[in-house]
Amino acid sequence: MGLLPIIIQLVSGAAGGNLIGRVAGQLNGGNMLNTILGAVGGVGASGLLAGVLGGDAAALADDAVSGGLDIQALIGAVIGGGAGGAVLGGAGGFIKNLLNKSA
Repeated sequence: MGLLPIIIQLVSGAAGGNLIGRVAGQLNGGNMLNTILGAVGGVGASGLLAGVLGGDAAALADDAVSGGLDIQALIGAVIGGGAGGAVLGGAGGFIKNLLNKSA
């Protein structure tokens, strides 16, 4: 896997984690937690989505190097990264807020 898909997944995941934190206050764990967990969730979910749908995340890097760009792989990386970032970022924020209430 090349570097381009991972960067896209990290950025999309971080954006998804921060977006869910802003939209749903109960899921907001703070900017740093949302960004870190979102980025991790973005990479994980994009890989999972590619495996389930039969996509190849490495195709994005290969096409970028050869001068073409596979738009389907790009969209999959962005959607998978954003969704995974939102899920993991939201889960982390929810857990953090539960722990703060009980303390």
